[in-house]
Amino acid sequence: MVDEFSLTGDEFSHICEAVTSFQTIRDMDKMLVAISDKLRALIAVEGVSIALHDPANKEFYFIYTIEEGGGEHAPREPLRFPDSHGVAGWVMSSMQPVTINDVSEDNRYFGGLPGKHDFITKSMICLPLKTRRGFIGVLYALNKLDGNFTPREQKIFEIVSGTIAVSIENGLLYDELTNNVRRLKEERRLLLSQVRSKSSFTSIIGSSPPMRQMFDLIEKVIDTSTTILIQGETGTGKELIAKVIHYNGPLKNKPFVAENCGALPETLLESELFGYVRGAFTGAHGTKKGLFEIADGGTIFLDEISEMPPAMQVKLLRVLQEGQFRPLGATRTVDVNVRIIASTNRDLSEEVTLGRFREDLYYRINVLKITPPPLRKRKEDILPLANHFLEKYATKHNRPVPILTPLTLDLLMEFDWPGNIRQLENEMERAVTVAGGSRTLYPDFLSEKLRQTRQGEAERNMPRQSTLKGAVGRLEARMIREALGRHGGNRSRVAKELGISRQGLLNKIAAYGLAAK
Repeated sequence: MVDEFSLTGDEFSHICEAVTSFQTIRDMDKMLVAISDKLRALIAVEGVSIALHDPANKEFYFIYTIEEGGGEHAPREPLRFPDSHGVAGWVMSSMQPVTINDVSEDNRYFGGLPGKHDFITKSMICLPLKTRRGFIGVLYALNKLDGNFTPREQKIFEIVSGTIAVSIENGLLYDELTNNVRRLKEERRLLLSQVRSKSSFTSIIGSSPPMRQMFDLIEKVIDTSTTILIQGETGTGKELIAKVIHYNGPLKNKPFVAENCGALPETLLESELFGYVRGAFTGAHGTKKGLFEIADGGTIFLDEISEMPPAMQVKLLRVLQEGQFRPLGATRTVDVNVRIIASTNRDLSEEVTLGRFREDLYYRINVLKITPPPLRKRKEDILPLANHFLEKYATKHNRPVPILTPLTLDLLMEFDWPGNIRQLENEMERAVTVAGGSRTLYPDFLSEKLRQTRQGEAERNMPRQSTLKGAVGRLEARMIREALGRHGGNRSRVAKELGISRQGLLNKIAAYGLAAK
């Protein structure tokens, strides 16, 4: 090394050009070619090589090597060697550059790299590559074409090595970021595919007349961006209906976000829906997007909207009317184009009458209302639903799928299911757990509440040999009796509701000994 050092005009120009080019390239392969070209322009060498350090495996690996004739390439399978070996190992341990003009005379040189490699190393400058994050590898200048390497040339390489180290680190981080983005896009595609498959029409189980009416209404609205109100009892699958509408319509590739309006206090709900800017309140150390902004172009599902505080109702009304909102603490408004699907388990018109819900907001969200029927009004769907949940939880717990006995089915049919499908699902999960490995689901495996149903209490003492045909007959008779009661004995209306012909209904009335009322 020399005590005094200064660059010539050409050297300074080449170094500035090199530094600038390294910092503007993000593609690693292009960067490595640029590094080799620029360093060769500074000092006439046969080749340039870079070995990065892998601390986890205590190895160096070449990301840039020399082929016969001086051609450069980034190997598909990087050549690796222990980080305690060779000149690179010495440079790492000392964190000092080294110049070797005859490697055959230096015991630090390690020539035992695996694989075929026809390049013959005669001389080198080897420098550590360091960034603020620490040591990342070494840079080699190999085989000076004219004479020996000088301390001045080592100094020139030292000047550019810092920029090379940072550029390589940035390139590696950029590659990592690119790979992560690609991976996240693929994961998003797979997740969307899974969500869509779980949000198809077939995911809503039911073929009863009330369900067919609901399907007809969904099909009419699914290709539009109409604001929808889903009003139904707890556990009737309101969010699933919202997802079916979103993922089967024109917005299926756009965001779907959901928020329970009754789960958060007013201030938190406002920040969750509309976001906030830094300093908006104590603890707001940054800016956060709200769900409306995240859902822009897609659908936002507002569950239990009847629980929304009055002040928030005003803000929501503005979004519906003007397509704008203002984040907490902001002075600007944000424009959004969002489809709103709201749900509630209350009668919103009654909430308006009681003064708990704004009338103008009610008319805004009640453009089209979908009412999922409660389970007690679609009892013919109980069997397929129960079997679906039995299969789901038997698979989850690695158990055989149990078969319902006629008496067990009777108990399920007699129960009113105040918690609707959610309650039935929980009951079937419990039954699978209690049944253990049994392939038959007996009444004893159901909860006490179901086994104490009014009609089921008497029937559960019947012998287990009761046939499925008998159970179906009892179900048909009860459904016909209840429908006759609802329609005042009008057989045509009963037949239409039950989805059978009028003559078929008359035959069943006679077979079961039912008197029209």
